[in-house]
Amino acid sequence: MHLPTYLGMQEHAERTLGAAFASVAEAREAESDIAVLAERMAGQCTAHAARLRPAVERYGKHDDEEPERLRVSEFSGERAGGLGLLRDLHDLYVLAHFVDITWTVVQQTAQGLRDEMLLDIVAECQDETAQQVRWLTTRIKAAAPQALLVAR
Repeated sequence: MHLPTYLGMQEHAERTLGAAFASVAEAREAESDIAVLAERMAGQCTAHAARLRPAVERYGKHDDEEPERLRVSEFSGERAGGLGLLRDLHDLYVLAHFVDITWTVVQQTAQGLRDEMLLDIVAECQDETAQQVRWLTTRIKAAAPQALLVAR
């Protein structure tokens, strides 16, 4: 069974996304709406990784470095101004979608196993991940015109 590979990937992806949200929150302290919500979402990601513990205890896990490789290529330092904010949000969006589709894979496997515990974990965490994606989409739509049309 390869579920332990995806459990390891999911746990790692959540931690990676959480660290990325925390990094953006710190870099965007002056923009309180971004900083506060990014910090809250960082906490959600940490909680999601912790929520996986019972499934990891049941099935095991294999560590996978893919999400970290994504993060390293995406977050390469602080970016200033509106364009920097847009790029930070875009990078978070890519990572959040990686997390979301990985939850989908775990969910499908949990359904095949008829594992109610794992299905409950996925349902709670995937719902919050979907909220993160919606927030990122909204912020990207708001930031894009100003960042791309206004020269600074």
